[in-house]
Amino acid sequence: MSINIIELLESILQLRIAEYLTESLGADSAAWQTQLIIDIVGVMVVSTFCLLIVLFLIWWERKVIARIQDRIGPNRVGRYGLLQSVADALKLMTKEDITPSGADKLAFNLAPLIIVIFALLMWAVMPFAPGLIGTNINVGLFYILAISSVSVVGLLLAGWGSNNKYALLGAFRSVAQLVSYEVPMVLALLIPILLAGTMSMQGLVVAQSTWYIIVVPLSAIIFLISALAELGRTPFDLLEAESEIVAGFHTEYSGMKFALFFLAEFINTLFMSGLFAAIYLGGWRGPGAVQYPLLGLIYFMIKMFFVYFILIWIRGTLPRVRIDQLLNFNWKFLVPLSLVLILMVATLDRLLAGRVSEPAYVGILLASNILLALIALEVARRHARRQRQEQEGIQLVPESSPEILQTAAH
Repeated sequence: MSINIIELLESILQLRIAEYLTESLGADSAAWQTQLIIDIVGVMVVSTFCLLIVLFLIWWERKVIARIQDRIGPNRVGRYGLLQSVADALKLMTKEDITPSGADKLAFNLAPLIIVIFALLMWAVMPFAPGLIGTNINVGLFYILAISSVSVVGLLLAGWGSNNKYALLGAFRSVAQLVSYEVPMVLALLIPILLAGTMSMQGLVVAQSTWYIIVVPLSAIIFLISALAELGRTPFDLLEAESEIVAGFHTEYSGMKFALFFLAEFINTLFMSGLFAAIYLGGWRGPGAVQYPLLGLIYFMIKMFFVYFILIWIRGTLPRVRIDQLLNFNWKFLVPLSLVLILMVATLDRLLAGRVSEPAYVGILLASNILLALIALEVARRHARRQRQEQEGIQLVPESSPEILQTAAH
């Protein structure tokens, strides 16, 4: 039961500290106690990272969007405005905690806790590096989808328990949006599962000898769009459309309770960035990552924050869509496209796997994805043009009749 300091430092650098402590301290009857302490410390480290990184994410997002909009952003509190998020957090913690009269106190107070707790639980199966994962269960991706669905309950509790019609309408709208976009998200994730042959998060990373964003880019795009809708971020931020329903499901929340909703949003956004990096960008894979796990952790962090930057870029660029556009885009475009993509990839994988070389396999799948994307865009373009013509009162005429088109133009 002795610990060598040099070996301890080496295990920290190799991200094997848990294994080293288990081998050093768990060789007696108290092995389960040692493992329990190690697990608790691991949970505290991941949870603390998720909670504290939000302060940086808020500052980073405000700075990037400010630059996109030709502004400076936070620059008063601390150097480069780095302490602005800390000041905002202190302000929220010291504000009065208000519960509306007539509100369901149990549902009202439980909703923000449910959303934050389940936002943190999803990180349990995130593969940060080789061997560095909370729990490597063989249905890790299914676990993520199951846990992420519980946030719908929190939103519904918040709107229902607030005793406010705007909050209730916002909750119903949120449930409609989140439940709808879970369908194309799950369908898009079935494709990496099909290619890797596993639902284990580590297994999905290990299986990517070629990043899946190169093999099946259309699946990655569908997942990214669905993730934006699940997160309630622009252009799908109808969950808190101020111009229509005040602030949506959290209209009546103030102080620290509002901060918990805000916190969960950023934790979920960072998690979806990490999930995209793990499934489509190879996760921790990179030169020397297997020999030096710390290098794998660095690769994963770079990829995760790169995806987060893309989400910030989208938020600062695109306008908000209407609720009818949001649902039509999901059920009439993304879901059929996802089904066709699954059928195509499954057929090609069955025909090509083990029969052609790896470059040929990747090239054929990539070409088929690009072809399907072009066909889908052409179908969407024709449908949009038909709708515009109907709205303008112009009779739709065949493209093969230039004389009729010329007469209609005159």
